Amino acid sequence: MTYEEFADARLAPLLRYAVMLTGEPHQAQDLVQETMVRVQLNWRRVARADSPERYVRRMLTNQYVDWRRGSWVRRVLLRGEPDASVPVPTDHAQSAVDRDQVWSWLSRLPRRQRAALVLRYYEDLPDVEIADILGCAVGTVRSSISRALATLRAEYVEA
Repeated sequence: MTYEEFADARLAPLLRYAVMLTGEPHQAQDLVQETMVRVQLNWRRVARADSPERYVRRMLTNQYVDWRRGSWVRRVLLRGEPDASVPVPTDHAQSAVDRDQVWSWLSRLPRRQRAALVLRYYEDLPDVEIADILGCAVGTVRSSISRALATLRAEYVEA
């Protein structure tokens, strides 16, 4: 597989993942662009990896965790698949307020905890793959997710 083939096939999923990490589409585009430049420069090593996609996702996650460009506290609308069993709220303004509140809570989490939550609940990855992407032990992944959820629960109770 060439770099161009990889980029054509995986750019959109990487961008969706980056949006969930950063909380902002423009910052996500910058993050993916910087990561893909690094991927191209190191394509031989990436292509030799057992799973180039997982290797690049790890590069992107590390780039996100280490990124120090200005304030990253952003609010974004979360768009997911609607659950048919949950009634659709009639008050769209309240729905927007609720989404903004959730994003506000998520934005206060440390980057590694947020990355672990996104990998678990948005990317639906098992703990072993999350640990591989974050470069840590499986137990660290579980404790990061546990701490993040505890923080979110505490924020919810206070609200």
